[in-house]
Amino acid sequence: MSVIKSLCSAFLMYSRIPVPRVEWKEENRRYALCFFPLVGAVVGAVLLLWYHIAEYFSVGRLMFGVICTALPVMITGGIHLDGYCDVNDALASCQSREKMLEIMKDHHIGAFAVIKLCIYLLLQTGIYSEISGFGSMLIIGLIPVQSRAWSALAAVTLPNARGEGSLASFAEPAHRRVTIASEILYLLVTLAAMIYCGGLSGIAATVCGVIVFLYYRHTSLKRFGGITGDTEGYFLQLFELITAAAVIAADIMLTGVIL
Repeated sequence: MSVIKSLCSAFLMYSRIPVPRVEWKEENRRYALCFFPLVGAVVGAVLLLWYHIAEYFSVGRLMFGVICTALPVMITGGIHLDGYCDVNDALASCQSREKMLEIMKDHHIGAFAVIKLCIYLLLQTGIYSEISGFGSMLIIGLIPVQSRAWSALAAVTLPNARGEGSLASFAEPAHRRVTIASEILYLLVTLAAMIYCGGLSGIAATVCGVIVFLYYRHTSLKRFGGITGDTEGYFLQLFELITAAAVIAADIMLTGVIL
């Protein structure tokens, strides 16, 4: 029963997908991070469904990209984009570590966050509009699973900058060994699927994903002294943008070689 409640806790916190409500207590969040990548699986499945709908009705590339950008936000409620904005505001302030942590806790959004958010959404729309085939779309549909697996892995292996907050409420009661094992399994399965479906494109996405994670780890430890719920959102959004861009770049290069 605790496993089912952990599943519901993960979806209640990290998505707007209707699931039965469970009591907010630690035992109901023990395995929640193990199910976090399943939220990404739903996002990926919806993107793939939209791809088929768009193909069937011959939707234009721009509209296709716009809807692809909007769907994950609608499913998650924008919780990760909120963290992306908060971290960008903090980094742009060039303040001390303590001050940057305070900025991330502020509910108001700053000018730098708005600018970075607009650029991010434009880039993401452009990247999605360049998807040229189902193989590439399948790889991109797996990216939300990978991003959340890396995020959950960070949650239980990297220090928390505050020792409190939404991230701590999930990381502290988590069964560490089970969580680490499950996230590694998610990563291995998605890696195998990416390489099988896209070859070089899948490898490019995976390599870039590892680089983004290492950058995130370095930046979080150096600038904030650890991770927070906001930095996790920042990482997840950055991961999904850059790995998707890597898929498109690899496809373009392969097309050029073939031609």
